[in-house]
Amino acid sequence: MNNMANLSVALFLIIAIISGCNQGVKEEPFTLHNGDLLFQDIDCGDMCNAIETVTFGWNGAKFSHVGIAVVDSVGNVNVLEAISKGVALTPIDEFLQRSTDSTGNPKVIVGRLLPKYEAVSAKAVKLALGYLGKPYDTVFSISNEAYYCSELVYFAYLDSANASLFELKPMTYNDPATMAIFPVWKSYFDAMSVDVPEGEPGLNPGGISQSDKIEIVHIYGMPQGMKVESSK
Repeated sequence: MNNMANLSVALFLIIAIISGCNQGVKEEPFTLHNGDLLFQDIDCGDMCNAIETVTFGWNGAKFSHVGIAVVDSVGNVNVLEAISKGVALTPIDEFLQRSTDSTGNPKVIVGRLLPKYEAVSAKAVKLALGYLGKPYDTVFSISNEAYYCSELVYFAYLDSANASLFELKPMTYNDPATMAIFPVWKSYFDAMSVDVPEGEPGLNPGGISQSDKIEIVHIYGMPQGMKVESSK
């Protein structure tokens, strides 16, 4: 009986040690924070392809969209985004499954403002929610009362002097291979009888993803062009 008792105690200790080790190395699931930026590679055809051809994001990733994580008091997550129907809230699961890589993972990475910009991050969601219901900016003008995805981010993330953390740069609609306007953009603007706003100030998801004001904190899946294989 003593031998059996000793064996039982030994087995118990081994199981306890193994369980303790497993708990020590177990990874905690990633949790989105209020104000996180979700950069997305959407498969929407020629227009998204044109955007991704002229814009490069973090580690070469090609992004055509960006949204803002909105986390409520009980942990429910939605994404505030400017899409064709206007500025809207989208459930996180719906957002993530919009476009997936070859392994079925969302082609999305997450950027978070650096700690020194914590005050900006805290008020950005409140500012952004004030644009709910605003129309989508079909002409990509920074000076009207409509908003495209990156423009929404631009106006939400303001510092103490009400200046955006993210920089405007001249936008291009030209194919770098031919230096001519992409046919999809020519057709798009012609249909509205609007000149192509080549060189007008604006910003894009790829540029924002490379900002020195943020750090990439999570990778859900592999956007096209990205040269990273593991999540952070």
